[in-house]
Amino acid sequence: MKNNEQMSTPSENRMATPSENRMGWMPINKLLMMISAPIMISMLVQALYNIVDSIYVARINENALTSVSLIFPVQTLMIAFAAGLGVGFNSLLSRSLGAGDYDRVNKSATNGIFLEVCAYLLFLLIGLFLPEWFMKTQTTDAEIIRYGADYMRIVCCGCIGIYMEMTMERLLQATGRSLYSMVTQLLGAITNIVLDPILIFGYFGLPAMGVRGAAYATVIGQLAAALCGGLLNKYRNPEVRIDFRGFRPEVDTIRMILSVGFPSIIMQAIGSVMTYGMNRILIGFTSTATAVYGVYFKLNSFFFMPVFGLNNGLVPIIAYNYGARKKDRIDKTLRLGWLYAISLTTIGMIVFMAFPAFFLREFFSAGEHMVEIGVPALRIISLSFPMAGFCIVCGSLFQALGDGVYSMVVSIMRQLVVLLPVAYLLSLTGVLNYVWWSYIIAELASLMTSVFFLRKAYQYRLHPLEKPPA
Repeated sequence: MKNNEQMSTPSENRMATPSENRMGWMPINKLLMMISAPIMISMLVQALYNIVDSIYVARINENALTSVSLIFPVQTLMIAFAAGLGVGFNSLLSRSLGAGDYDRVNKSATNGIFLEVCAYLLFLLIGLFLPEWFMKTQTTDAEIIRYGADYMRIVCCGCIGIYMEMTMERLLQATGRSLYSMVTQLLGAITNIVLDPILIFGYFGLPAMGVRGAAYATVIGQLAAALCGGLLNKYRNPEVRIDFRGFRPEVDTIRMILSVGFPSIIMQAIGSVMTYGMNRILIGFTSTATAVYGVYFKLNSFFFMPVFGLNNGLVPIIAYNYGARKKDRIDKTLRLGWLYAISLTTIGMIVFMAFPAFFLREFFSAGEHMVEIGVPALRIISLSFPMAGFCIVCGSLFQALGDGVYSMVVSIMRQLVVLLPVAYLLSLTGVLNYVWWSYIIAELASLMTSVFFLRKAYQYRLHPLEKPPA
């Protein structure tokens, strides 16, 4: 049977004109791998850094690991703003490239950076004034509160790095230069991995800073990636010109960015609310259950971060070809996206089912109580992974078409309407293992909602592309 490249359409086989971006003519599988593979590799390294970070923190004590788990909703919210705004101007920038509107391309970039800086200022204020209050809403343990407040203050006040890193990566990805994006992410992750043990345990004459050392390593890694991304955009990305001379925020451009980006922010911010709610439910059983929940997020990132990297490649390809009215290329991109995403998440499910105790003991220094709680938790939750892979690719389509509100509704349905209420109701049984099944129920609801919106996207957005423009 012929592969995707052999079955390419005439628009893919012809020679591209000098002015046409390769997203409009390169064979889809090759293009998707060229854009997504570097991001997926760098996200694997990011996932490894997340795991290594927690491995070192766990060696301090279980309270340190629990504190970092309780701070995870704040970090999720921080990334929600950075990534959501990035999706917004990435989608607008790619559609503008596909339509040949280079003035809009540059306005997308400058206004996108402006919005990211505004988001940083918000988290700077949160980091200065709210860490102790946030920790006290979840626990009364003085050591956990101290660890968590220190960590949260440092990562929030220093998060300008993650906002600029995310911005520079999205600009590179939107123009198909994902190899450079991989370089920035690798630099940040490797810097973090190297600095973690040095700053946490105090090597090379430096003081041992414990949990604060992990936070400083995170911030320094993000700043290094941001600087690298800025230099690569300046010298290796000629399709985007960032020029703030005489800059004023442009309402129309910001509105178009937020029309896609704000639903994406809400969608990911809902994840922060969900994690906070689950932490509150789980700590009612034992703080060890909260630590296990944090470990779950670290481990699942090893399989989901590459899927999100795939998502970062799907969005600009679909958005460009939507602007260029090439439905056949959109269809092929979606089919390949589903194939890769479901394959990766299925592998994750198999690994979680087979080796949960090994990961808990060898990576996180788990005692028998933590293993007893963690093994059924990892196995049960992992049953939802393949469904999640399908839904992530659907979300990529919605974002690329400018219908980010669909993704937002799916996320609300999954995490607020279903997962948290079901988890709470199951917690009333007094059986911790029942709480984990809320993930399966929520993912089934997400799957059904995604399929409903997918049909709408084809009916109102993609099928009309088959007709000549008026």
